Amino acid sequence: MLLCFAVYKCAVSPTGDRLYITSYWQHKLLTLARDGTLLATYTDPALDSPRGLHVTPAGQVLVCVGWPTTVLQVGWEGKSKLATLTTREDGVRSPWSVCYSSTTSSIIVGQWQDDIILVFRVE
Repeated sequence: MLLCFAVYKCAVSPTGDRLYITSYWQHKLLTLARDGTLLATYTDPALDSPRGLHVTPAGQVLVCVGWPTTVLQVGWEGKSKLATLTTREDGVRSPWSVCYSSTTSSIIVGQWQDDIILVFRVE
């Protein structure tokens, strides 16, 4: 397998001890230790074509999913989905990037096809 097909996006935990990797073609979220040891592999029908990835300052893992078009929150251990944060009903069509702003308490979602940035306030 070629590496370019294995790693799509990556993000590092706030403490620097975990690396999260989306594998777009394999429909997986991988969690690695700092030394590269595989800690967890998350697969789920809700994780079809994962794209953008962000880890918040609190260690929450956010993943953009191509189908269904959602943004998920995955547990810091990388083993389970905690919540679906946005869906198509919220206006999300093709989520490509995600970021959490602690200044505004908002999730910012960049979309590929619509050239629209969506901002969702979180409590």
